[in-house]
Amino acid sequence: MNKITFEHYPASRLPEDLREGLEKNATVRIVIEEETTDRQTEEDELFPGFKDFPKVDLKPMTVEDLSESIKRIRAENRTSVSMEEAVSRIRTLRDEWDD
Repeated sequence: MNKITFEHYPASRLPEDLREGLEKNATVRIVIEEETTDRQTEEDELFPGFKDFPKVDLKPMTVEDLSESIKRIRAENRTSVSMEEAVSRIRTLRDEWDD
């Protein structure tokens, strides 16, 4: 996070809306910090390696998008996997870790 500090800055050089309530010949201390969201800071601290990945904005699907997705998947006519086949695949994957 970037931070810039100006000590003893003349208030007369500030924009008009920031001079409000200050004396004409006063000096001020100015600290400028770049804002970050609390969530982003927390994520960067918890998962430091992930900040280098590009950010992806996920948008919720509309009802029409969902309906089209369901129709497209059904049109592919995928075959289902039986319960026994699913259990067998899971056990095979699990057993790989036992070696």
